[in-house]
Amino acid sequence: MDLELLKHLETYLTERRKDRFKKVLSERTRHFTVVTEDVYQLHNTSAVMRTCDVFGIQDLHVVEEKVSKRIDKEIAMGAQKWVNFKRYHSINDCIKTLKNSGYQIIATTPHDNSTMLHEFDVSKKSAFFFGKESDGLSDTVMNAADGFLKIPMYGFTESLNISVSAAIILQSVVSKLKQSDVKWQLSEEEKPEIEMEWIKRTIKASDEIIERYKNSK
Repeated sequence: MDLELLKHLETYLTERRKDRFKKVLSERTRHFTVVTEDVYQLHNTSAVMRTCDVFGIQDLHVVEEKVSKRIDKEIAMGAQKWVNFKRYHSINDCIKTLKNSGYQIIATTPHDNSTMLHEFDVSKKSAFFFGKESDGLSDTVMNAADGFLKIPMYGFTESLNISVSAAIILQSVVSKLKQSDVKWQLSEEEKPEIEMEWIKRTIKASDEIIERYKNSK
């Protein structure tokens, strides 16, 4: 990580924007992450990305074995600048990557043996998997899951839109996490790396600015 380059790029930001970056980075976490599996409706994945940004989740993993969509920028409303978006064409690759990074696999499902949302233990690094609108999560995810999680429901309807489910779950677990003793914040090494990406995505002609900087050295 070139901290001198980061300082140089920061000179292209207003003081207000720099302060905003620092504030948001202090609230960001990789203790939790979100995965969508073959979500057919484009606006649902886009809305989940926006939800991740709102609740401080830095990484969104999108598995597209059967569908391939681009993020709807209008619905994401700029969240694609702030959330790391990782795309997979294999659910097994996604699961393996997350497990190797220390995450437990949590399948969101209304099954009877699922943990109720308010009872979920936030102390472990968790990847929350959300399935496609009609069929839910695949057997691959269900078989690989370390735990199952459901939102309490009291009406005739037994399911929620994926983006609504993600918002309800993230609001609950993130609120509980921040009231806990868990060290959920980004590391001091991660913060400048993420800030660098944010700056590159927000200032005009960032590639040219970086090239000029490197040539001047």
